[in-house]
Amino acid sequence: MTSFRTLTAEEIAALEALGNSAEAWSQIRVAADFRPEQLLQSHFEGVVEIASGARVIRSRVRNYRIGEQSLVEGVTALECRRRSTFGNGVGVATMNECGGRTVKIFDTMSAQVAYVMAVYRHRPQTIEALERMIEALAESRSAEIGQVGRNCRIVGARFIREVRIGDNVEIDGASALENATLCDGVFIGVDVKAYDFIAAEGARIGNGSTVERCFVGESCQLDKGFTAAESLFFANSHCENGEAASIFAGPYTVSHHKSSLLIAGMFSFFNAGSGSNQSNHLFKSGAVHQSVHLRGCKFASSAYIMSPALEGAFTMVMGHHSYHHDTLAFPYSYLIEKEGRSFLMPGSNLTSYGAVRDIEKWPARDRRTVKRDVIDFDEYNPYVTGAMIDAVNILHTLQEQDPDEAVYTYNKTLIRASSLQRGLQLYNKAIVAALGAMLDRGESNPRYDGSGRWLDLAGQYITRRAVGEILDAVDRGEISDLKELDNRFRVFEVHYADYAHSWALSVYASMLGHTPSVEEMNDAIAAGRNAHAAMRRTTDADRARDCSLDMAVSYGLDCDNEEDRRKDYFAVRGLK
Repeated sequence: MTSFRTLTAEEIAALEALGNSAEAWSQIRVAADFRPEQLLQSHFEGVVEIASGARVIRSRVRNYRIGEQSLVEGVTALECRRRSTFGNGVGVATMNECGGRTVKIFDTMSAQVAYVMAVYRHRPQTIEALERMIEALAESRSAEIGQVGRNCRIVGARFIREVRIGDNVEIDGASALENATLCDGVFIGVDVKAYDFIAAEGARIGNGSTVERCFVGESCQLDKGFTAAESLFFANSHCENGEAASIFAGPYTVSHHKSSLLIAGMFSFFNAGSGSNQSNHLFKSGAVHQSVHLRGCKFASSAYIMSPALEGAFTMVMGHHSYHHDTLAFPYSYLIEKEGRSFLMPGSNLTSYGAVRDIEKWPARDRRTVKRDVIDFDEYNPYVTGAMIDAVNILHTLQEQDPDEAVYTYNKTLIRASSLQRGLQLYNKAIVAALGAMLDRGESNPRYDGSGRWLDLAGQYITRRAVGEILDAVDRGEISDLKELDNRFRVFEVHYADYAHSWALSVYASMLGHTPSVEEMNDAIAAGRNAHAAMRRTTDADRARDCSLDMAVSYGLDCDNEEDRRKDYFAVRGLK
């Protein structure tokens, strides 16, 4: 840690000759190797500390420590006007605009802890304990002097007030930053206005974006005038042009279009088409309604949801939906509008190459270094597979109630008989593939009991039992530290494959009516591989159709023969 000294009379004279001034030179402290040339035409107020190699040029600085080799140039005001917690402890009204799920943010917050804070409101004792931990952390962060870390570059900004800045941070032309923490490696760009927020490691907020009461997670990007209020964004989310209000954006939430609005809901591994919109129009008792769009959901262009609503994992939504559907039990489905009604096509997304591409691209696009959020990328997992098993049981029940029905009704959606039959075939094949894959991974160990219901905690697949045990420990005071709480989620993650193996084994045993033999286990694994291969042939055929020459319309615009048109198409699409 740098030790600071006061200035000598000769240094003060030299500084003034370089156009510098101070409210009181006696409160300016510098590193042992300080040279007056480090400060130029700047004004200093309150306590200012200049570390080795730090430079301040044409700026006003008040109550700040400037770290080693950092540059502050052309800043209207870099100041700490009062004792501050630098954004720690700010309440964010996520998911629900009326604030019933308010999460107090802090600079080491993980998606898992935030999820518990937002979702587990039926456990008030747990929430109170977590808020006490956050308040204690916020108090430990409080100070009357702001900080700029090592190797930072802060240029052309206007007002930076009560902002704690980590190492290797760049602020280039921001308009206003206030009451915030910028963790290591953050970038803030031109004309950004941001208040009461935290930006985690490697986050980027640029090009006129406006942020108010938000947590911007590790390696997230908000850009091109994006507006966000009362929202949480977690690992690798990327939002541009549009708007977010009171959302819980789990990992890989993506929105790129000016006309897209994300509001009052939970998203995860999500992609918003142009003109996507969710409304909360039922104002009889206030803006209390919310929607949840589980992992992997996609909205087609102009898709619309009226809250409250809930879609199962990996659902493709097309059209307008205002009947408050609940398709939790139907992952990998299409939800489409026809004549003003919501039609569900169970399992149809299992045949789409787009779903396969998404699952494969997410781990490849992980830009994080700290990796505080626990993220499971497994295609075959107990959470989604359990939903598919539930879906099969529901479809059989619907069919048995009226075998001759042409259209079935389920949770405000309509399911055609043909879609029901196809859904059963697709789900059964996917269940075989998933069970085989999980039985082939991990090991049987009584310590890692994965039986029962699984959850998706903002990116982490985990048993409901394990979550309950962790939160019970919080209630009893056995976990009293946020770092230890995160560690408990990570301990489960270390043994995730074994827990998943245990779950698959319990499901397979239930299907057989007995504990499977080694031979039966091998048969299940082989059947899973075959089912997986068959599903991939289907999705590969879907990709082939998308890449066929039938899609070459408008390519080879100035070509006068089919061969050159084909070459242009293949070159642009990256095909052979």
